[in-house]
Amino acid sequence: MKTIAIGIQNFGKIIENNYFYVDKTDFIVQWWKSGDDVTLITRPRRFGKTLTMSMVEQFFSVDYAGGEDLFKGLSVWGNTAFRTLQGKWPVLFLSFADIKETTFLAAREKICLSICDLYNRYDFLKDSGLLNEREREFFERISPRMEEQIASLALKYLSDFLTRYYGKKVIILLDEYDTPFQDSYVFGYWKELASFLRNLFNATFKTNPFLERAIMTGITRVSSELIFSDLNNLKVVTTTSEEYAECFGFTQKEVEASLREYGLEENMDMIRKWYDGFTFGNRRELYNPWSILNYLDTKKAEPYWANTSSNSLISKLIREGSKEIKISFEKLLKGEKIVAEIDEQIVFSQLDEDERAIWSLLLASGYLKAEPCRTAETSENEWKREYELSLTNFEVKLMFRKMIQTWFGRTASDYNDFVRALLSGDVEAMNEYMNRVALRTFSSFDVGNHPSGKSEPERFYHGFVLGLLVDLADRYTLTSNRESGFGRYDVCLEPLYPSDDGILLEFKVFQPAKEKNLEETIASALRQIEEKNYAAHLIAKGIPPERIRKYGFAFEGKRVLIGG
Repeated sequence: MKTIAIGIQNFGKIIENNYFYVDKTDFIVQWWKSGDDVTLITRPRRFGKTLTMSMVEQFFSVDYAGGEDLFKGLSVWGNTAFRTLQGKWPVLFLSFADIKETTFLAAREKICLSICDLYNRYDFLKDSGLLNEREREFFERISPRMEEQIASLALKYLSDFLTRYYGKKVIILLDEYDTPFQDSYVFGYWKELASFLRNLFNATFKTNPFLERAIMTGITRVSSELIFSDLNNLKVVTTTSEEYAECFGFTQKEVEASLREYGLEENMDMIRKWYDGFTFGNRRELYNPWSILNYLDTKKAEPYWANTSSNSLISKLIREGSKEIKISFEKLLKGEKIVAEIDEQIVFSQLDEDERAIWSLLLASGYLKAEPCRTAETSENEWKREYELSLTNFEVKLMFRKMIQTWFGRTASDYNDFVRALLSGDVEAMNEYMNRVALRTFSSFDVGNHPSGKSEPERFYHGFVLGLLVDLADRYTLTSNRESGFGRYDVCLEPLYPSDDGILLEFKVFQPAKEKNLEETIASALRQIEEKNYAAHLIAKGIPPERIRKYGFAFEGKRVLIGG
């Protein structure tokens, strides 16, 4: 059996050491035959994007001329017409994978540093006799803090120099182009970054006469208005596109063959539950390679892929999102599907206020899988395409459960004590611990673009409900905002075991014009439970009325009072 080498992203290193490898070299054939000038391919993280770029570089680059030993026996080498293409072009390969900075200036400097590294690699051009004095001066002005006009033209000029030296136009590979954008959104400098990269990309990929072809990879398709407005030669391949569907990730057949090779084929059903579920275009049953490789190595099913990222942006968007987003997420965590319109052009400025942007980001990131369900004409005579979305697999579900639990990290002890008090019916303890939780966590749920006194408690309580859903999943079926009796209850906890009581929770914000104090707010909440007959749902499930506990939660600012 071949050694399972984890984390190697250099194609040649894998082949030369005879490490385990699933042949994806047919991508080279598909891409070259497409004839596209500039190809942008979006795939979730850890799906082999960097390894694919390394493979493309080592196939085409003059630096690997005579490297046919790397490709013998692989799919691309079986196509005899492609053997003559190996090692024939100068290739510029750079990556933005490490551009994760808290300020624009730091991000800009790091991007410029990656360009400097390329210039250092081709330093011999200065003494080649092909550059005139002005061009040598330009070469010397390349630095981590180079001027804007120099930075924007740097890759275009280097393409020119290499074309003259090798007599061939340049292939440019840019890996993880969108990594800087996620941090620029979190830290508030995405506009400055977009302006800087728009100029760089336009000169490199649009007005560059020395470009043979280019590939860009990333997780998301950042909105054209931000950085691609001038690139009309861009071929975009997203998770809903048909192109290259099997070139990234492992297919069902490839996973089955891998398990057989390592004597693990009897675990196929478990592996399917944990790691299957990714979809690209119409291609189903795709697996993330990172988890499969780690499973083959350790023989243990763990959330390998889900644990390779902090998921800070995703957590921020869901935690600070509207009640509608949290309610939809509650459905997803329970294995249900939601219907949403998807716009695969991610507009970071809309992430705080446009639900489509959030679901699109989750889909592009691999946390959701999509099934087209309908295309409809809107009132503005435009067309929208809606998808049925669900969590990708069990591994992703575990990741989100853990993420939600961290929301109460600073108050973990008080939160756990509240849950225990709720289950035991200790109202006094519920009040004590709930107020501590609310005081410390309220603001983390209420920092959307336009929070208000009315919306803040709803943001908090729906985030709190997600926490209950995660922590009580083994004892209760939790639902919220569902019809029962003559209205819609806030939260219903339906017991899974006969020994547990059913629980109804109603949340209300104190209204000074109608109520004198929080006690009257609680009374109003409890009265609503009775008048609307919210217990009907639980009674219909066979739970006696005397085994149904009812609580009113009254909010005034960050203060909470509970009564039942």
